[in-house]
Amino acid sequence: MRLDKVLISAVMIAMAAPVVADQLVIPGHFQSSSQMSLPTRGSSMERVLSEFGEPVRRIAPIGEPPITEWDYGDFRVYFEYRTVLHTVNLTTLIMPQQ
Repeated sequence: MRLDKVLISAVMIAMAAPVVADQLVIPGHFQSSSQMSLPTRGSSMERVLSEFGEPVRRIAPIGEPPITEWDYGDFRVYFEYRTVLHTVNLTTLIMPQQ
C-alpha cells in the first residue's frame, strides 16, 4: 500500500511539472501574425503564374543550374530551371536601417 502512494505521488509531481519548449529564433526575422499563402517547393512556373499572377519584377536566370527570381512585392520566389526552389516571405524580414 505504501508503494502505491509513493508511485501516485511521483506521477502527480511529474504531471505538475511545467512543460518547456524551445523557440527557434532566426536573426533578421520575426513571427508573422497572419498566414500568407506562398508558392511551395516543387511547384512549376506555370502553377505559380496561375495561382499568384504576374510578378512585379522578373530577374533573369543566373548561374548553372540557372536560378531565376520573381519578385511579388511581399515575397520572392526562386526557381531552379522552371521549378520552385525556395520562397521568401519579405513581410517577416527585419530590414537594416540605412
